[in-house]
Amino acid sequence: MLLIRPISGTDFPALLTMAQESGAGFTSLPLDEQKLAHKIVHSEQSFAADIQKPGDQGYLFVLEDTATGEILGASGIEAAVGLSNPLYHFHKSTVVHQCKELDIFNPVEVLTVGNDYTGATEICTLFLREPFRVGLNGRFLSKVRFMFMAEQPQRFSKLVIAEMRGAADEQGQPPFWHWLRKSFFNMDFSKADYLIGVGNKGFIADLMPRYPIYVDLLPEAARKVIGQVHENTVPALKLLENEGFMHRGYVDLFDAGPTVEAQLKQIKSVRQSHRAKVVITQDEALRKGQYQLAVCNCESREFRATVTDDCRFDPDTHSLYMSPAMADLLKVNEDELVRYLNLDKGAK
Repeated sequence: MLLIRPISGTDFPALLTMAQESGAGFTSLPLDEQKLAHKIVHSEQSFAADIQKPGDQGYLFVLEDTATGEILGASGIEAAVGLSNPLYHFHKSTVVHQCKELDIFNPVEVLTVGNDYTGATEICTLFLREPFRVGLNGRFLSKVRFMFMAEQPQRFSKLVIAEMRGAADEQGQPPFWHWLRKSFFNMDFSKADYLIGVGNKGFIADLMPRYPIYVDLLPEAARKVIGQVHENTVPALKLLENEGFMHRGYVDLFDAGPTVEAQLKQIKSVRQSHRAKVVITQDEALRKGQYQLAVCNCESREFRATVTDDCRFDPDTHSLYMSPAMADLLKVNEDELVRYLNLDKGAK
């Protein structure tokens, strides 16, 4: 069975492997052993804490194959970004240059640096290892975060964002960075990417342009990728768009990838996941369902989630029928509550 649970110290080798496999531009998994170890400790503390409002907490989940013990992927949530380290974005907007006497009306696009998403919750670190990018694995790994947020809303902001990895050239370098480096920075992208990943963002305030940038003055290669995602990020963006996330003009400072946003209560998987009472049965006929369901318990520190079609919701009793093995996996007992979500495409 597939199991999603909070990361633990024993998962460090797997997290390091994913950081190596994710490559440049995936700043939430920096290739720095000390930072990765800190992420695990910080996550364990966050899951264990009694939280009444979002703060400097970070929650990191791993997807495990219980048959082999192998870690297939990870996903995370930052409860409130920009509180301890500033979070910067470019915002693309329009200004109008107009001269009535000459009958000239000229709208132009500009990029302005800002911190508008300070305090928002960020979903991040969605990474599924290459051999396991099949079936419902990616969808399950992404949507389980929203199930956890639906169950623990006091831990998160009303606004949820996701920073999407920007487009890159054949050498893996963002075309937007080529212009930025030439004009404002004197360092390789790998160095800037590393500094961001380890939380060292002071150089941004020191070196970034302080005034709006006219998009039309940028090189064509840089203009074309503003708001575009990396080819490997297209599936993740589609998942979020299906959840109701929208792009409102905010892009990453270095690769110009889009940041998308949604109100927590309006996210599809938050609205469509529901609680049900557990009924444990050995009778396969009673628990055989028509759909693939993601099911999680209602815990924080001991959070567990799985995906299965060997589980059936009974609308008459508002109960979820499951096997003893599944109940053990989720660490739930008879009559306790769980949260479930239909993962099949086109589910209402």
